[in-house]
Amino acid sequence: MRLGVLDVGSNTVHLLVVDAHRGAHPIPTTSEKTILRLAEQLDGKGQLSKTGADQLVRAVAAAKASAERSGCEDLMAFATSAVREAGNSSEVLDRVRAETGVDLKVLTGEDEARFTFLAVRRWYGWSAGKLLSLDIGGGSLELAIGRDENPDMAFSVPLGAGRLTRTRFKKDPPRRSEVRETTEWLAEQLAPVARKLKRAGEPDRVVATSKTFRTLARLTGAAPSSAGPRERRVLTDAGLRQLIAFISRMSAGDLAELEGVSPSRAHQLLAGALVAEATMRALSLTQLEICPWALREGVILRRLDHTDGADQSDTGRTGRHGARWS
Repeated sequence: MRLGVLDVGSNTVHLLVVDAHRGAHPIPTTSEKTILRLAEQLDGKGQLSKTGADQLVRAVAAAKASAERSGCEDLMAFATSAVREAGNSSEVLDRVRAETGVDLKVLTGEDEARFTFLAVRRWYGWSAGKLLSLDIGGGSLELAIGRDENPDMAFSVPLGAGRLTRTRFKKDPPRRSEVRETTEWLAEQLAPVARKLKRAGEPDRVVATSKTFRTLARLTGAAPSSAGPRERRVLTDAGLRQLIAFISRMSAGDLAELEGVSPSRAHQLLAGALVAEATMRALSLTQLEICPWALREGVILRRLDHTDGADQSDTGRTGRHGARWS
Protein backbone atom coordinates (compact mmCIF):
# COMPACT_ATOMS: atom_id res chain seq x y z
CA MET A 1 0.00 0.00 0.00
CA ARG A 2 1.28 3.46 -0.86
CA LEU A 3 0.44 6.07 1.78
CA GLY A 4 0.96 9.80 1.94
CA VAL A 5 1.14 11.87 5.12
CA LEU A 6 0.89 15.64 4.91
CA ASP A 7 2.23 17.50 7.93
CA VAL A 8 1.26 21.18 8.17
CA GLY A 9 3.63 22.46 10.82
CA SER A 10 4.74 25.82 12.15
CA ASN A 11 7.61 26.05 9.66
CA THR A 12 6.86 23.75 6.74
CA VAL A 13 4.25 21.79 4.86
CA HIS A 14 5.87 18.37 4.48
CA LEU A 15 4.59 15.54 2.31
CA LEU A 16 6.02 12.09 3.01
CA VAL A 17 5.05 9.17 0.77
CA VAL A 18 5.83 5.60 1.86
CA ASP A 19 5.24 2.05 0.71
CA ALA A 20 4.04 0.01 3.65
CA HIS A 21 1.73 -2.65 4.97
CA ARG A 22 0.81 -3.79 8.43
CA GLY A 23 3.73 -5.41 10.21
CA ALA A 24 6.32 -4.09 7.75
CA HIS A 25 8.88 -1.33 7.86
CA PRO A 26 7.53 1.74 5.96
CA ILE A 27 9.82 2.54 3.03
CA PRO A 28 9.97 6.25 2.07
CA THR A 29 9.59 6.95 -1.65
CA THR A 30 9.03 10.72 -1.75
CA SER A 31 9.64 13.62 0.64
CA GLU A 32 8.71 17.17 -0.34
CA LYS A 33 8.78 20.32 1.77
CA THR A 34 7.34 23.79 1.29
CA ILE A 35 8.55 26.46 3.69
CA LEU A 36 5.64 28.64 4.86
CA ARG A 37 6.49 29.67 8.44
CA LEU A 38 2.78 29.84 9.26
CA ALA A 39 3.45 30.69 12.89
CA GLU A 40 5.12 33.90 11.75
CA GLN A 41 2.03 34.85 9.74
CA LEU A 42 -0.31 35.21 12.71
CA ASP A 43 -1.45 38.80 13.12
CA GLY A 44 -1.79 40.82 16.30
CA LYS A 45 -5.12 39.15 17.06
CA GLY A 46 -3.64 35.68 16.68
CA GLN A 47 -5.33 35.01 13.34
CA LEU A 48 -3.64 33.54 10.30
CA SER A 49 -3.29 36.31 7.73
CA LYS A 50 -4.92 36.12 4.32
CA THR A 51 -1.48 35.79 2.77
CA GLY A 52 -0.71 32.89 5.07
CA ALA A 53 -4.02 31.21 4.30
CA ASP A 54 -3.48 31.71 0.55
CA GLN A 55 -0.05 30.13 0.76
CA LEU A 56 -1.39 27.23 2.83
CA VAL A 57 -4.12 26.48 0.29
CA ARG A 58 -1.60 26.48 -2.56
CA ALA A 59 0.83 24.28 -0.66
CA VAL A 60 -1.84 21.74 0.30
CA ALA A 61 -3.17 21.64 -3.28
CA ALA A 62 0.34 21.07 -4.62
CA ALA A 63 1.00 18.33 -2.08
CA LYS A 64 -2.27 16.61 -2.92
CA ALA A 65 -1.41 16.67 -6.63
CA SER A 66 2.03 15.26 -5.90
CA ALA A 67 0.56 12.49 -3.75
CA GLU A 68 -1.84 11.58 -6.55
CA ARG A 69 0.98 11.47 -9.09
CA SER A 70 2.86 9.18 -6.71
CA GLY A 71 -0.09 6.78 -6.64
CA CYS A 72 -1.04 7.22 -2.98
CA GLU A 73 -4.04 5.17 -1.89
CA ASP A 74 -4.57 7.41 1.12
CA LEU A 75 -3.47 10.90 2.07
CA MET A 76 -3.49 11.52 5.81
CA ALA A 77 -3.30 15.27 6.39
CA PHE A 78 -2.84 16.96 9.73
CA ALA A 79 -1.91 20.32 11.20
CA THR A 80 -0.12 21.13 14.44
CA SER A 81 0.34 24.16 16.67
CA ALA A 82 0.35 27.03 14.14
CA VAL A 83 -3.07 26.15 12.72
CA ARG A 84 -4.33 24.80 16.05
CA GLU A 85 -3.72 28.12 17.79
CA ALA A 86 -4.91 30.44 15.03
CA GLY A 87 -8.02 32.34 16.07
CA ASN A 88 -9.53 31.74 12.64
CA SER A 89 -8.53 28.07 12.50
CA SER A 90 -12.04 26.85 11.62
CA GLU A 91 -12.37 29.28 8.71
CA VAL A 92 -8.93 28.38 7.36
CA LEU A 93 -9.64 24.65 7.59
CA ASP A 94 -13.00 25.13 5.84
CA ARG A 95 -11.29 27.02 3.04
CA VAL A 96 -8.59 24.36 2.63
CA ARG A 97 -11.27 21.68 2.45
CA ALA A 98 -13.41 23.62 -0.02
CA GLU A 99 -10.58 24.60 -2.37
CA THR A 100 -8.39 21.47 -2.24
CA GLY A 101 -10.64 18.64 -1.09
CA VAL A 102 -8.18 17.87 1.71
CA ASP A 103 -9.63 17.58 5.21
CA LEU A 104 -6.87 18.69 7.57
CA LYS A 105 -7.11 17.01 10.97
CA VAL A 106 -5.88 19.30 13.75
CA LEU A 107 -3.83 17.34 16.25
CA THR A 108 -3.76 18.31 19.90
CA GLY A 109 -0.39 18.65 21.54
CA GLU A 110 -1.00 15.41 23.40
CA ASP A 111 -1.84 13.72 20.07
CA GLU A 112 1.55 14.84 18.77
CA ALA A 113 3.34 13.46 21.82
CA ARG A 114 1.53 10.10 21.60
CA PHE A 115 2.04 9.59 17.85
CA THR A 116 5.72 10.49 18.22
CA PHE A 117 6.10 8.10 21.14
CA LEU A 118 4.57 5.29 19.05
CA ALA A 119 7.14 5.91 16.31
CA VAL A 120 10.00 5.87 18.81
CA ARG A 121 8.73 2.66 20.42
CA ARG A 122 8.45 0.88 17.06
CA TRP A 123 11.95 2.02 16.07
CA TYR A 124 13.64 0.78 19.24
CA GLY A 125 11.33 -2.12 20.09
CA TRP A 126 10.36 -3.66 23.40
CA SER A 127 13.97 -4.24 24.45
CA ALA A 128 14.31 -0.50 25.03
CA GLY A 129 12.25 -0.84 28.20
CA LYS A 130 10.73 2.32 29.60
CA LEU A 131 11.14 5.08 27.01
CA LEU A 132 11.18 8.84 27.46
CA SER A 133 10.70 10.71 24.16
CA LEU A 134 11.32 14.41 23.51
CA ASP A 135 10.38 16.41 20.41
CA ILE A 136 11.01 20.12 19.82
CA GLY A 137 8.83 21.64 17.11
CA GLY A 138 8.35 25.17 15.91
CA GLY A 139 5.52 25.90 18.33
CA SER A 140 5.74 23.34 21.11
CA LEU A 141 7.79 20.77 22.98
CA GLU A 142 6.33 17.27 23.35
CA LEU A 143 7.33 14.78 26.04
CA ALA A 144 6.07 11.25 26.72
CA ILE A 145 7.10 8.30 28.87
CA GLY A 146 6.02 4.68 29.18
CA ARG A 147 6.74 0.99 28.68
CA ASP A 148 4.04 0.27 26.10
CA GLU A 149 3.14 1.69 22.69
CA ASN A 150 0.75 4.13 24.32
CA PRO A 151 2.67 6.27 26.84
CA ASP A 152 1.73 6.45 30.50
CA MET A 153 2.15 10.23 30.38
CA ALA A 154 2.18 12.62 27.44
CA PHE A 155 2.65 16.39 27.58
CA SER A 156 2.84 19.32 25.18
CA VAL A 157 4.14 22.68 26.35
CA PRO A 158 4.32 25.89 24.27
CA LEU A 159 8.11 25.99 24.13
CA GLY A 160 8.82 25.54 20.44
CA ALA A 161 11.97 26.93 18.84
CA GLY A 162 10.09 29.29 16.54
CA ARG A 163 7.78 30.55 19.26
CA LEU A 164 10.67 31.39 21.59
CA THR A 165 12.61 33.10 18.82
CA ARG A 166 9.64 35.39 18.11
CA THR A 167 8.72 36.13 21.72
CA ARG A 168 12.03 36.14 23.60
CA PHE A 169 14.65 37.52 21.21
CA LYS A 170 14.57 41.05 19.86
CA LYS A 171 18.07 41.19 18.38
CA ASP A 172 20.06 39.01 15.98
CA PRO A 173 22.15 37.66 17.58
CA PRO A 174 20.26 37.94 20.88
CA ARG A 175 21.69 39.98 23.73
CA ARG A 176 23.41 38.02 26.49
CA SER A 177 20.74 39.25 28.87
CA GLU A 178 18.03 37.78 26.60
CA VAL A 179 19.77 34.42 26.56
CA ARG A 180 20.24 34.44 30.33
CA GLU A 181 16.66 35.50 31.04
CA THR A 182 15.28 32.92 28.60
CA THR A 183 17.32 30.18 30.25
CA GLU A 184 15.93 31.11 33.67
CA TRP A 185 12.39 31.39 32.31
CA LEU A 186 12.61 27.98 30.64
CA ALA A 187 13.63 26.39 33.94
CA GLU A 188 10.50 27.81 35.56
CA GLN A 189 8.24 26.68 32.72
CA LEU A 190 9.60 23.13 32.67
CA ALA A 191 9.64 22.50 36.41
CA PRO A 192 5.98 21.34 36.75
CA VAL A 193 6.20 18.91 33.81
CA ALA A 194 9.57 17.61 35.02
CA ARG A 195 8.12 16.83 38.45
CA LYS A 196 5.28 14.83 36.89
CA LEU A 197 7.58 12.90 34.56
CA LYS A 198 9.98 12.05 37.37
CA ARG A 199 7.12 10.50 39.31
CA ALA A 200 6.80 7.99 36.45
CA GLY A 201 10.20 6.59 37.38
CA GLU A 202 13.60 6.46 35.73
CA PRO A 203 13.52 5.74 31.98
CA ASP A 204 15.66 2.99 30.54
CA ARG A 205 16.25 4.96 27.36
CA VAL A 206 15.87 8.65 26.52
CA VAL A 207 15.22 9.47 22.88
CA ALA A 208 14.89 12.76 21.01
CA THR A 209 13.30 13.32 17.62
CA SER A 210 12.73 16.25 15.24
CA LYS A 211 14.85 18.41 12.98
CA THR A 212 15.99 20.59 15.88
CA PHE A 213 17.49 17.72 17.86
CA ARG A 214 19.04 16.17 14.76
CA THR A 215 20.72 19.47 13.89
CA LEU A 216 22.03 19.96 17.42
CA ALA A 217 23.43 16.44 17.45
CA ARG A 218 25.10 17.01 14.07
CA LEU A 219 26.71 20.22 15.26
CA THR A 220 28.11 18.44 18.31
CA GLY A 221 29.74 15.68 16.28
CA ALA A 222 27.04 13.17 15.30
CA ALA A 223 27.19 11.51 11.92
CA PRO A 224 25.66 13.38 8.95
CA SER A 225 22.38 12.26 7.39
CA SER A 226 24.36 10.71 4.52
CA ALA A 227 25.51 8.00 6.96
CA GLY A 228 21.98 6.61 6.97
CA PRO A 229 19.15 6.43 9.51
CA ARG A 230 20.56 3.44 11.39
CA GLU A 231 23.77 5.18 12.40
CA ARG A 232 23.72 5.76 16.17
CA ARG A 233 23.60 9.45 17.02
CA VAL A 234 23.64 11.06 20.45
CA LEU A 235 23.45 14.51 21.98
CA THR A 236 25.23 15.08 25.30
CA ASP A 237 24.64 17.82 27.84
CA ALA A 238 28.32 18.80 27.75
CA GLY A 239 28.35 19.05 23.98
CA LEU A 240 25.15 21.06 23.99
CA ARG A 241 26.47 23.58 26.52
CA GLN A 242 29.58 24.10 24.43
CA LEU A 243 27.48 24.54 21.31
CA ILE A 244 25.24 27.15 22.96
CA ALA A 245 28.28 29.16 24.03
CA PHE A 246 29.42 29.16 20.39
CA ILE A 247 26.18 29.83 18.51
CA SER A 248 24.80 32.42 20.95
CA ARG A 249 27.27 34.91 19.49
CA MET A 250 26.35 34.22 15.85
CA SER A 251 23.78 35.86 13.62
CA ALA A 252 21.17 33.81 11.79
CA GLY A 253 23.04 34.44 8.54
CA ASP A 254 26.26 33.03 9.98
CA LEU A 255 24.45 30.05 11.50
CA ALA A 256 22.98 29.23 8.10
CA GLU A 257 26.52 28.72 6.81
CA LEU A 258 27.20 25.90 9.27
CA GLU A 259 27.18 22.38 7.86
CA GLY A 260 23.94 20.61 8.72
CA VAL A 261 21.95 23.77 9.46
CA SER A 262 18.90 24.45 7.31
CA PRO A 263 18.87 28.11 6.18
CA SER A 264 15.11 28.27 6.79
CA ARG A 265 15.57 27.26 10.43
CA ALA A 266 18.89 28.91 11.25
CA HIS A 267 17.22 31.81 13.06
CA GLN A 268 15.53 29.32 15.44
CA LEU A 269 18.62 27.27 16.23
CA LEU A 270 19.67 29.02 19.44
CA ALA A 271 16.16 28.95 20.88
CA GLY A 272 15.91 25.24 20.06
CA ALA A 273 19.26 24.62 21.74
CA LEU A 274 18.15 26.48 24.87
CA VAL A 275 14.93 24.44 25.05
CA ALA A 276 16.91 21.21 24.63
CA GLU A 277 19.42 22.20 27.31
CA ALA A 278 16.72 23.34 29.75
CA THR A 279 14.77 20.10 29.22
CA MET A 280 17.83 17.95 29.82
CA ARG A 281 18.67 19.92 32.94
CA ALA A 282 15.11 19.78 34.30
CA LEU A 283 15.00 16.01 33.83
CA SER A 284 18.60 15.40 34.98
CA LEU A 285 19.59 13.93 31.62
CA THR A 286 23.18 13.71 30.41
CA GLN A 287 22.60 12.10 27.01
CA LEU A 288 19.88 11.64 24.39
CA GLU A 289 19.72 9.21 21.49
CA ILE A 290 18.44 10.62 18.22
CA CYS A 291 15.62 8.67 16.57
CA PRO A 292 15.02 9.10 12.82
CA TRP A 293 11.29 8.42 13.20
CA ALA A 294 8.93 11.00 14.66
CA LEU A 295 5.39 12.34 14.30
CA ARG A 296 4.79 11.56 10.60
CA GLU A 297 5.96 7.97 11.01
CA GLY A 298 3.76 7.61 14.08
CA VAL A 299 0.71 8.70 12.08
CA ILE A 300 1.58 6.18 9.35
CA LEU A 301 2.08 3.35 11.84
CA ARG A 302 -1.22 4.06 13.57
CA ARG A 303 -2.97 4.09 10.19
CA LEU A 304 -1.47 0.72 9.36
CA ASP A 305 -2.60 -0.68 12.71
CA HIS A 306 -6.18 -0.12 11.53
CA THR A 307 -5.59 -1.90 8.21
CA ASP A 308 -6.54 -5.53 7.77
CA GLY A 309 -5.75 -5.71 4.06
CA ALA A 310 -9.35 -5.11 2.99
CA ASP A 311 -11.05 -1.99 1.72
CA GLN A 312 -11.42 0.34 4.72
CA SER A 313 -14.03 2.58 3.12
CA ASP A 314 -16.57 2.22 5.93
CA THR A 315 -14.24 2.61 8.88
CA GLY A 316 -12.75 5.95 9.17
CA ARG A 317 -12.14 9.58 9.08
CA THR A 318 -9.84 10.71 6.30
CA GLY A 319 -8.16 9.63 3.06
CA ARG A 320 -9.43 8.29 -0.26
CA HIS A 321 -10.57 5.08 1.44
CA GLY A 322 -11.68 6.82 4.63
CA ALA A 323 -8.97 5.10 6.64
CA ARG A 324 -9.02 5.57 10.39
CA TRP A 325 -5.65 6.46 11.85
CA SER A 326 -6.30 7.71 15.39
